[in-house]
Amino acid sequence: MSPADHDVHEREADQRSSGAEDDDRNHHGEDEKSRSRLPLIIGGVLIVVAIIAALIYWIATAGEVSTDDAYTDGSAISIASNVSGYVTALNINDNSFVHTGDLLLTIDSREDAASLQQAQANLMLAQSQLVSAQVDLQETMVKAPAQLQQAEAQLAQAQAQEMNAAREFRMQTSADQRATSATDVDQATAQLRSAQASVKQAQAQVATASLVSQNIETAQQTVVQRQAQLAQARANLAAAETKLSYNEIRAPQDGWITMRNADLGTYVQAGQQIFYIVSPAFWVTANFKETQLAHMRPGDHVRMTVDAYPGVILYGHVGSIQAGSGARFSAFPAENATGNFVKIVRRVPVKIVIDNTKPTQLAGLPLGISVEPVVTIK
Repeated sequence: MSPADHDVHEREADQRSSGAEDDDRNHHGEDEKSRSRLPLIIGGVLIVVAIIAALIYWIATAGEVSTDDAYTDGSAISIASNVSGYVTALNINDNSFVHTGDLLLTIDSREDAASLQQAQANLMLAQSQLVSAQVDLQETMVKAPAQLQQAEAQLAQAQAQEMNAAREFRMQTSADQRATSATDVDQATAQLRSAQASVKQAQAQVATASLVSQNIETAQQTVVQRQAQLAQARANLAAAETKLSYNEIRAPQDGWITMRNADLGTYVQAGQQIFYIVSPAFWVTANFKETQLAHMRPGDHVRMTVDAYPGVILYGHVGSIQAGSGARFSAFPAENATGNFVKIVRRVPVKIVIDNTKPTQLAGLPLGISVEPVVTIK
């Protein structure tokens, strides 16, 4: 190889090596550009994903309203005593479950039992007096007309005797003095006066006996009075039996005993609250803001979670919406027409009825625990 050819060959080799170095530098620059754009691409993808997720969440929850101002609610029946006395038997304990009709508590009943016996005796007396009055009425209805007839007969007899005495008196007074004597005249006069008195007496008896209808009516009124007394005695007996029954307090419905404040031997007053019975049925009272009620209607579906039972989901529906905010029915309602006014968003109680069967772990769910309902607006 000549020196000239060798030089040419070296120049070609240098050119090839410099070209390779340029290619390496170009590829390295492209890699650096790609790496610098990768975070922007990832960020853009994440932003798009976030926007899509937010859009999906907004679409899914656009028709839902929720509140954390909600709690379980139910019927808590206040049990009070109707009579005063000492507790002689106690068959319940705190938070025990009772059934309808169970005997829960007994109050000393000796005084009321004595009153019942007295009422029973008064009833028997009233019954006997009524029977006696009814017998008297029957006798009066028979005797009164007979007594009138007897009085009229006695009057007729007295009048006949008076006529005879008057005739004898006229004979004695008009006869010749030689045919009679003063004694005969006096005797005829006495007989006439006696006969006249008998007539007056018989007339009085007739007048008395002639009140037949009045006597019968009096006897009838006596019967009515005895009937009223019998009815009163029966009412008193019923009242005594009712009062005696008040000494036994029985469960009006199934439920749990709570807030018991009476023990064996405690003296309770009439009207004193002794304990509560919380019924098994419960619902949820949710206090929604007034701005959340625009489209809420009874029947809307509700999904709820209970703070005391994580993982448990209850389903129900809107039962009713209270006709007034809680502020309107508070002990001291706001007087918005006086002083300076500051608008406050009010809350309205909404009753939510539980639809699904109550889970076993929710048996005896306490009232007043927190619930978070989500209402799906139709």
